[in-house]
Amino acid sequence: MKNFPKIALSLIAFATFVQANASTITFSTGFSDAGTQASAAAYQSVVDAAVATPGAGYGTTTIANYDNVTNSSLFGSGKNIAFRSTINFGVSAADAGAWSFRAGVDFGNGGAVFLDGVALDYKTNDMWWGDNYNNSSQFLSGSGNLSAGNHTLTIYGLENCCDGGQQAQFKVGSNSFTSFAATDGLVSAVPEPSTYAMLLIGLGLLGFTARRTRSAQFKA
Repeated sequence: MKNFPKIALSLIAFATFVQANASTITFSTGFSDAGTQASAAAYQSVVDAAVATPGAGYGTTTIANYDNVTNSSLFGSGKNIAFRSTINFGVSAADAGAWSFRAGVDFGNGGAVFLDGVALDYKTNDMWWGDNYNNSSQFLSGSGNLSAGNHTLTIYGLENCCDGGQQAQFKVGSNSFTSFAATDGLVSAVPEPSTYAMLLIGLGLLGFTARRTRSAQFKA
């Protein structure tokens, strides 16, 4: 067992940086019978309030692939849904520059999309993309110049009936659109400060354990 501290340290470092570097998608829903909203900020506010207390038939989970996602398949309910999708992803130095985003949705009462807290687009019409991006009124989209580091894309929407498949995609420069997923190749160029804090705490605990082990050996 003398190699346990080294093994534990390796596992801590691996788990910490995998968590920080992986592109993650959190899909949250709640009950809402709200109608169309007057602004992107209004959609954000109404949806945030609904997902805070989801109720039966709604909930929050991490999904591996943002492609053909529905609330009914995940939590049960197929109507009166407030949607919030939070996608945390990283941009490497090589990919810094122009990025484009699009979200194929089924939002009967409209929705909005934000990048790093800034609204990119919002629509109040009945949006149903139906696996087709030819009609821009039926999906949310936007673009921006991204620096290397961590970024967040957030999609808000309201659906009265009936819950249909959704998709969220990104495009780097002139490349093709790709669906966000756990295997989309996006990594964080700059781990969050909390990541370093977790690693330092792990190192401290291992050091404390090693000192106690050596002390016990000397007393023996």
